[in-house]
Amino acid sequence: MTISGNIDKYLTNYSVGGRWNIISESLDGIDNVVVIPALAESGHIFKTLAGLSKNPRAELSRTLVVCVINNADAGNMPADEFTDNQYTLKILRCLIGDDEGDLPNFWQSELFDGIRQSGLRIAYVDASSPGLEMPVRTAGVGFARKIGLDLALGAFDYENDCPKLLFSLDADTLVERNYLSVVRNSFEKEKATTSVIAFAHQDADSADEQAAICCYEIFLRYYVLGLRVAGSPYAFHSIGSTMVCAAEGYAAVRGMNKRRAGEDFYFLDKLAKIGGMGRINTTTVHPSSRPSHRVPFGTGKRIIRFTEGKGSEYTLYNPRSFAVLKEWLEYMSSCRDMDPETILARARDMHPSLDVFLRVNHFGETWRRLAENSGDMAHLCTHFSLWFDGFKTFKLIRHLTNNGLSPVDMFTALKQLMEMMGKELPVEVNPGSVPPLQDQMEILDYLRKIDR
Repeated sequence: MTISGNIDKYLTNYSVGGRWNIISESLDGIDNVVVIPALAESGHIFKTLAGLSKNPRAELSRTLVVCVINNADAGNMPADEFTDNQYTLKILRCLIGDDEGDLPNFWQSELFDGIRQSGLRIAYVDASSPGLEMPVRTAGVGFARKIGLDLALGAFDYENDCPKLLFSLDADTLVERNYLSVVRNSFEKEKATTSVIAFAHQDADSADEQAAICCYEIFLRYYVLGLRVAGSPYAFHSIGSTMVCAAEGYAAVRGMNKRRAGEDFYFLDKLAKIGGMGRINTTTVHPSSRPSHRVPFGTGKRIIRFTEGKGSEYTLYNPRSFAVLKEWLEYMSSCRDMDPETILARARDMHPSLDVFLRVNHFGETWRRLAENSGDMAHLCTHFSLWFDGFKTFKLIRHLTNNGLSPVDMFTALKQLMEMMGKELPVEVNPGSVPPLQDQMEILDYLRKIDR
């Protein structure tokens, strides 16, 4: 097996190029690459590495863990973040034997001993030091992931005939002891292009933050369960630290995007279109529950918003939105109408705002074009599914929310969604009330189970 034309074309035309390099002891025999972007993460990344180091030695021997230490230039970032990055690089150099500098507090720690003795193959990309920083206009987690993932394509041992896997992780995310082996077995058995791994957030440091992460994770799971009820092919979580894809799939969608936030959503949305989305439920990754100002939305921002009391956190999308989506998808899966106005009239019967949404998104012109380019109804349905993707699905739910289907209090919405699924919550909650945190956690644990 040699590098495929698909991957070679990607490296030639779309890769970030030669400004950055992987620094490691060796690149021999690599079948897995775990990419970890890190900005001022010296207090977390080595705990993440320690967790990885507890995986089976057989998997560690074929796995390279690439830490992408990144920042914009010094004039566009806080000085303490640059200092932290340089300290992280110093430790990484020591770990791979490039620097014998004096770091007594670290060297004498149990954490370091575990990493050092495990055989974990650590590498780093310096996207922090002067001359190697990321461009200001693209600096962010998306571009940092792209640097690591692009470089990983050149690190694989293509002579070994097995799937080459790209794991995406975050610097403050913990993994279990079977993380590498379970993912490897899943891809070899299912022949998947992309999969997402089950997740559960770490416990927070305070009661307020624990309530915040519980509320946020319920929101995430409710949305995906709602999509599942609707029969959407995009009913999966888009969390950066849960993503794994085959190298061929990565190249086929022209790699990771450069977004500062939401990069995981758009990346998975593209991958789902070329080979579906696998789900790995026999291991779990544990993202951090800490607050953060670094991105405009996502976990860290939601924790801050909750604890500051600036939003109505205990509300969810109206369950009727998913009922409308379900009716729409079922209709389109068996649609034999070639006239877009006939389809739009049917959509109007489902909900007036659905008709408005479709017209705003140029459904008429799109349907005609798809019909002209489809040899039969099966191909037309496939092309429609690619057009009405995860992003348009999300926009429709938001549109319905703002136009007739107002949000519902969290636990009423959950009860109604469970009824749509033929299930019931493990805790009885009075309409409009917020139960004690212990009851909320019991509900979250139940959602985690049925979400698998």
